[in-house]
Amino acid sequence: MPITFDKGTKIFTINTHSTTYQMMADSFGYLLHLYYGAKTQGFTDWTLTFADRGFSGNPYDAGKDRTYSLDALPQEFPAQGTGDYRSPLLVVRDSEGTYGADLRYSGHEIRDGKYSLSGLPAVYANPGEESQTLSITLTNKRLGLTAELLYGVIPGKDIITRSVIIRNNGNNPFTLEKLGSSCLDFTHGNFDAITFYGRHAMERNYQRQRLNHGSYSVGSRRGMSSHQYSPVMILADHDTTESHGRCWGMNFVYSGGFFAEAEYDQYNQTRITMGLSQEKFSYELSPGEEITGPEVIMTFSSEGLEKLSHNFHACIRENICRGKFRNSSRPVVLNTWEALYLDFDGKKILDVAESAKALGVDMLVLDDGWFMKRNTDSQALGDWTADESKLGCSLPELVRRVKAMGLDFGIWVEPEMISEDSELYRAHKDWAMTIPRENPVLGRNQLVLDLSRKDVREYIITAICEIIDAGISYFKWDYNRSISEMYSRSGSNGKLSYKYILGLYEILGRLTAKYPDVLIEGCAGGGGRFDAGMLFYTPQIWCSDNTDALDRMSIHYGTSFAFPMSVISAHVSTCPNHQTGRITPLKTRFTVSMTGAFGYELDPLKLNDDERLEISKQIQQYRIDREIITEGLYYRLNDLESDNYFAWEYISADGSKALINAVIPNNHGNNPPVYVTPKGLTPGTFYCDIDSGKIYPSDAIMDSGFPLEIPKGDYESFTFRLERISA
Repeated sequence: MPITFDKGTKIFTINTHSTTYQMMADSFGYLLHLYYGAKTQGFTDWTLTFADRGFSGNPYDAGKDRTYSLDALPQEFPAQGTGDYRSPLLVVRDSEGTYGADLRYSGHEIRDGKYSLSGLPAVYANPGEESQTLSITLTNKRLGLTAELLYGVIPGKDIITRSVIIRNNGNNPFTLEKLGSSCLDFTHGNFDAITFYGRHAMERNYQRQRLNHGSYSVGSRRGMSSHQYSPVMILADHDTTESHGRCWGMNFVYSGGFFAEAEYDQYNQTRITMGLSQEKFSYELSPGEEITGPEVIMTFSSEGLEKLSHNFHACIRENICRGKFRNSSRPVVLNTWEALYLDFDGKKILDVAESAKALGVDMLVLDDGWFMKRNTDSQALGDWTADESKLGCSLPELVRRVKAMGLDFGIWVEPEMISEDSELYRAHKDWAMTIPRENPVLGRNQLVLDLSRKDVREYIITAICEIIDAGISYFKWDYNRSISEMYSRSGSNGKLSYKYILGLYEILGRLTAKYPDVLIEGCAGGGGRFDAGMLFYTPQIWCSDNTDALDRMSIHYGTSFAFPMSVISAHVSTCPNHQTGRITPLKTRFTVSMTGAFGYELDPLKLNDDERLEISKQIQQYRIDREIITEGLYYRLNDLESDNYFAWEYISADGSKALINAVIPNNHGNNPPVYVTPKGLTPGTFYCDIDSGKIYPSDAIMDSGFPLEIPKGDYESFTFRLERISA
């Protein structure tokens, strides 16, 4: 069994294929963390040390024993007010304004199957896949507070998940000022923290830094997981590389504000925590009420960062993403945004569709500008009625005409937003999240609808259903500003940041249930809400509004640490690129964009004959490679900080086929040779490059690599398709 409990020691053990996680309810009832690492036998309570440490408080129960202090012991769910001065997961204020909650173990349950969370996305187990749930209850009698700690395990993928449900079983209200879901305490070690920072149009840049004494944190106060920081944190030994060394990862299954913190304390111990952002969060629980902390996906690798990434990839692809499109091929799309922006009419759309079909595209996606009075980005959000004078016909008729060409039809929507210049705002100003008697903060000339309100959610669902019923096969769900004013006219503003996201999930859940054959692509100004929570509802996300091939390589590199290629949406755009002005070869743009969800972001009517022919061949080739890209193992083959090239590899699960891509971003005089070293090939075999016919012994090529041709210009790309042959 993956989860066991020893009654004598009160030690809980969670085993996966390659890892062990242990904790103990000690003699005082505190739940202490013991171990998370490579799979082991026996118990690890010997990892605990006890000493009289000055200014580290002792529980009253310990009497005169000053060697016991929660300020120095590793814990599973640290709460403020227990003598532990490190960063807690829980901060509680009671009805009299007193802070603190001393939580003690009061029971547990082990059951088969993976838990689910009410109103929140969570990892699920597939039929026939071994899984279990551990529920541990901690109690504070004074407040009548119980914390149900939930641990889920998918053993075959080395995945352990954590969540928490806080309940008020007492007679008086209390308020949560902080709620985290997961904590890992390390009694010793010297670590690096790996996080992913960015900005709009340059998301998820890789960052690795040594942890020194103090706290290092990332998070979002923006009401979404954000362009600025990804809700992912990785802890690694200093010498950990892609293929060697220990590393631990946390990945937050949530699309709103978050915190992730790594603290290196006075005793050279390390604590990493993850949970809801404290900003704009003050959640009162009345008697009988509860709140659920969003899930954290955890994984450990003793074989370097690529193994940790593979664990995350498999879990998200197979245990987060759901529905028809989880394992099926995604359509090759042509999106009209960079092709036409808001300047088009019905004839133009049909001309673009006809040209796209000739190239071999599967679907036309009509982006912003299709609804009433939407001629600039400062008006009409919320008025989701097609502009028939602009389209030249009704939306169902336009869809019918495009489908008659042999193309599916997709459309852009931004349902969470409202323009001041809109019929919806004039009718329902109170639906917008603005502060009374103050001028609102505008972002992209728009305001945010209050999704905590049932009437707002019902309006959005009705509007989107009418659009889909026009024959839509795909819609791009956008979100183009952060939330600054957390104010709801329905009250409970300390709960609003959390309830907003629950409202979003309710809408998406109802739509995906009603329209299981419709593909939803998530988007928030590109990658502003690229997280596992959204992927539970939208199996692909527009990775970034930046379509420049060179920048996209860095964005894809950072994204790949926690997310599989199958969920990354990337398009070939025109040159000079609209974001950077850079000119890159069409071949290189294809090489970089050829990820799980592939398409084009250009006007096909402006292509010359050579470009049309090349794009037709690209689409044909992508269809050949699509399976290995979306289902294969992914390897990063370059060190972003030191190499003068980018290289990445997809390899089938059985190792029979590999697809290797490389780009040399800068060409210089008398360039030194660049060698690319594949990974994951079957040892003791040979591989044939099916384009050149060259034969490579697998062991030698994985040891020494093979050289790229000397580039003939900037940004040249190289692709190798290897097939295993008998020795």
